Amino acid sequence: MIKEHDRVVLTEDLPEHQLKAGDVGVVVMIHREHEGYEVEIFGADGHTLDVITVEASQVRPVTRQDVLHVRDMRRSA
Repeated sequence: MIKEHDRVVLTEDLPEHQLKAGDVGVVVMIHREHEGYEVEIFGADGHTLDVITVEASQVRPVTRQDVLHVRDMRRSA
């Protein structure tokens, strides 16, 4: 089960936020018994890029098999 402060991975693109499936964030709030989450998205330098609200189906926990990847959001629009 996903808890506050857990790292999560987006499972789908969120073009309204310029985010893509595979982007990583941290859960900062749990909504309605895990029906949704408030997720803080960070840049590679540690600065906050956005705080978004997602449904539970739009994220999954980070696993040991996941590999982080950097992309430039300015080129992803």
